[in-house]
Amino acid sequence: MTELSAKSRRGVVVAPHVLAAEAGAAILKEGGNAIEAAVAAAAAIVPAYPHMNHIGGDGFWIVREPSGKVRYIEAAGFAGAKATIDFYKAQGISVIPERGANAALTVPGAIGGWQVVLEASKALGGKMPLAKLLEAAIAIAKKGSPVTHSMAVRLASDRGSNIQAPGFEEAFFINGKPPKMGDTLKPGRLANTFEQLAKAGLDDFYRGDVGREIASDLEKIGSPVTRADLEKFRAVLREPIKVRLSSGTVYTSPAPTQGITTLLMLGIYEKLGPAKPESYEFLHGLIEAAKRGMLIRMRTVTDFERMMANLEDYLTPAALEKEAKKIDPKKAAPWPQPAGEGDTIWLGAVDSSGLAVSYIQSLYFEFGSGCVLPSTGIVMQNRGISFSLDPKALNPLEPGRRPFHTLCPAMAELADGRVLSFGTMGGEGQPQTNATVFTRHVTYNVPIAEAIDRPRFILGRTWGTEITNVRVENRFSPEVIDALRKAGHDVQVLPEAYEEILGHAGGVEIDTKGNIEGAHDPRSDGGAAGA
Repeated sequence: MTELSAKSRRGVVVAPHVLAAEAGAAILKEGGNAIEAAVAAAAAIVPAYPHMNHIGGDGFWIVREPSGKVRYIEAAGFAGAKATIDFYKAQGISVIPERGANAALTVPGAIGGWQVVLEASKALGGKMPLAKLLEAAIAIAKKGSPVTHSMAVRLASDRGSNIQAPGFEEAFFINGKPPKMGDTLKPGRLANTFEQLAKAGLDDFYRGDVGREIASDLEKIGSPVTRADLEKFRAVLREPIKVRLSSGTVYTSPAPTQGITTLLMLGIYEKLGPAKPESYEFLHGLIEAAKRGMLIRMRTVTDFERMMANLEDYLTPAALEKEAKKIDPKKAAPWPQPAGEGDTIWLGAVDSSGLAVSYIQSLYFEFGSGCVLPSTGIVMQNRGISFSLDPKALNPLEPGRRPFHTLCPAMAELADGRVLSFGTMGGEGQPQTNATVFTRHVTYNVPIAEAIDRPRFILGRTWGTEITNVRVENRFSPEVIDALRKAGHDVQVLPEAYEEILGHAGGVEIDTKGNIEGAHDPRSDGGAAGA
């Protein structure tokens, strides 16, 4: 049975669905490395947790090699050739819709990321055949997977039950109704798609038979993504961005993601000085650091190749000190600001060689665009809705342009020699959860499983709500909540002790003696599995 935490000297995989964690651990047990285990988990979680991620979405990798080299892979799809502002305006559309073919406007990037990371694996001695890595995904897709609590809640909600998109009801409803927890859904042609990729190779997704079927279905439903767009796509290697703290160096993803926000939160919070965990000073400092980080992100982050700002300039000690001084220790800064949302999975893996992986795979909203392609069973993302139809905006829609992403996997090299892979899902809340878990575990020495378990907060909107206040789980002390309110924070205490909207966090760590420990969030349907 997969537990929420695991220890092993051979390797550990953590994921928000137990079947994914087990699939990854099985690869480690058969001699695979952490990258191969992560790919197996990333494939298995597609049919197991299809509302949170799919191969019709994007992915972002942070990989730390045993040598200490940290690599970042951006597998973000760009807007299709037909995805122009005029394309939408001709239809009388002023804001890109959340669902349907007009929301499915970017190329799926995740599989391209698998290609690049597996090339890195081979360079490190990885020898597992692709068919073996996709074996669990194929089995789950053929047999079907029980509907989780998370998925059942989404489908029963107005946001899920009212999705109007090609193929959605056929894929996710049973006899015309949303399924209940425990019901089995079989994801149609997805098993055949994985089998074809196992035989023909991942490149087939873009430039082979699978790519041809994807393009044909997209054309039939009216998506602006073309066959030529698929053929053109390649995931790319870029340099990660980093911040140096007294406790070590933290790495994450650069533009077009919000990784900068995680680093700003950590750097600014450290400049505020020490505080007791779970105290008013702890929460107030993190919330205010989140505001400072989000403000910088919102005025700077766009497609990597169109960036005007150098994000590293905001991460110098002087720049972090300047931002920290803008925080009043006794008063909340005005809020709200525009916010994002999103459904995503984060998974991590570490093996005995010290190879560590932090990976995020996403559709953006739950079920993405809602479009399920009949020939392949692929669910298309709606990440392109973060584009603006205003040509003067920071992120205007243009063919070939990559949209803004809330995704931000993280990796830390700690001063005491430990390496920590960590991350979460949760849209706008991802940097907030990352910073909270890291600070508890690294700054205040709270064990990783407990650091993830403890109550959390989120500032801003997520999963389609218009709420922009500070929401907190009800396990924080009433005295701390009162102090936050007196400081001017608009605080909403959530009714549950563990709320899924606070993210699905996880972490895997290896120490200098080769001991590996991983833990995942009780707010998810996942866990940790050791080799």
